[in-house]
Parts: sequence; structure tokens; C-alpha cells
Amino acid sequence: MRLCVALTCFFKIKTEEDFCAALKKVKELGFDAAEFYRWWEFDLKKLKAGIDESGVEILSMCTSEFRLTSPEHRELWLEGLKKSCEAANTLGVKRLITQVGSDTGAPREEQHAAIVETLKLALPILEEHKVTVMLEPLNVLVNHPGYYLTSAAEGFDIVREVGSEYVKIVYDIYHQQVSEGNIIPSVVNNLDCIAHLHGAGHPGRHELQFGETNYKFVFDAIDAAGYTGACGLEYRPTLDPIESLKSAKHLATGREGATAI
Repeated sequence: MRLCVALTCFFKIKTEEDFCAALKKVKELGFDAAEFYRWWEFDLKKLKAGIDESGVEILSMCTSEFRLTSPEHRELWLEGLKKSCEAANTLGVKRLITQVGSDTGAPREEQHAAIVETLKLALPILEEHKVTVMLEPLNVLVNHPGYYLTSAAEGFDIVREVGSEYVKIVYDIYHQQVSEGNIIPSVVNNLDCIAHLHGAGHPGRHELQFGETNYKFVFDAIDAAGYTGACGLEYRPTLDPIESLKSAKHLATGREGATAI
């Protein structure tokens, strides 16, 4: 399993210099992939210079707009997507994470249809920039009350209804453990819809090894099913951040049959 460091979980990044220093440390620790979300707060040319110098690939970042459940925000989301795709092209990033927004109170079938329609309208933008947008199901029991898309199964349905290689799911193991469990079957039976994973221990959203989820077992099963993507380390470390990243790397590479990262 290739691991991807969610930079802002482990490093204080207020400036472009902070970003570059974080990438350098990530590389020193033996990782070759990271993700970074709020790109619009920074000078992209300086970020790109740091990426190129570090040799660390930025696998994903976020769209600047998240509201897909409400048709009245459709044009705002599409315009934000276009700007986000342009930023992704500048930084050499191939995937964007988007959330779908709050449950508006409208019938769920209407909100579901609104998401699908907006994503279909987004396809020319995604195809032009060759960027994949990834929907993120989240839990409402602990972290995101009022959010619409809690079920990975509904997320997979949306992806299949849109029917494009440029629309996928980022499957967050932590969020789905909170929401519905059944992690391994949910992932391995829907690899065609999943472009990226996130991981954290539950409860608490801390290190992978601290919680009820056996990540060694989960990673082994996902690897065996043919998953070739990465898992983003997106948690709040309880250990020193550097030691925490070392422990995650050890967990991933210490598995039977695991390849080095």
C-alpha cells in the first residue's frame, strides 16, 4: 500500500516556505506522496518549485467549492472546479477531492439527482484538464453533522450513474467505519469506483494502530484485491508528528507481502 501524507495533519503550513519544508521532511522520512488541500491560499509557482525540488508527488487537493446538493449553487461549483483544475494542472496534481455539501432538506432523490447532473455537466472541464474529481462520503455521527453523503454505497451509485473515468470516490476508512462498517467488502467490491483511500484510527481519528480497525488486515485484503492506489494518512497524531509518520510507514511496510514505500 502506497502511503500519502496529508501535510496539514502533521505540519503547520502557513507559508509557501512551510509547504516546501514539509515536503522535504516527508521525503526524508521515505514517503514519495502527499496531499494538500487549500491551494487557493498560496502562490502556486512557489508551491510547484517546492514540489519539483522535493520529488514528492502531490496526489490530491481540494476543489474550492463543495455545494453539489443544491442546484442554485451549480454554476458556482462548476466555476470553482474550473479554477481548481487549472491549479491542479499547474502543480501536476491529477485528482481533486470534493465534498457534496449539506443535506438541504429536499427529498434525497432530488439531492442525489442534483449531484449527478452537476457532475455530468462537469465532464467537459475534467476531460479538458485530465483531472479526476473524487466525491468524499463523510460521517455525521461524530464529525460532520448535516452532511448529505454518508453512505459509500450511494457514492458508488453516483459514480456509476455519471459513468466517467474522471468521477470517482475517495473512500475514507475512518468515516465509513463510523458510518456503516463493512470496510473490506465495500472497498474490494467497488474498486472500479475508488481512486484514493484515507485512513485514521477509530475512535478518536488518531494513528492507524490506535483503534478498532485492524489496518494491517484491511491493507492486505485491499492489496490482494488489486488496488494500486494510495491511502492518505489523514488523522490527528497523538505521538510526535514525525514519530507518528514513522509508525504508519512501519505498519504499511511491515505487513506480510507488502512492498516498500
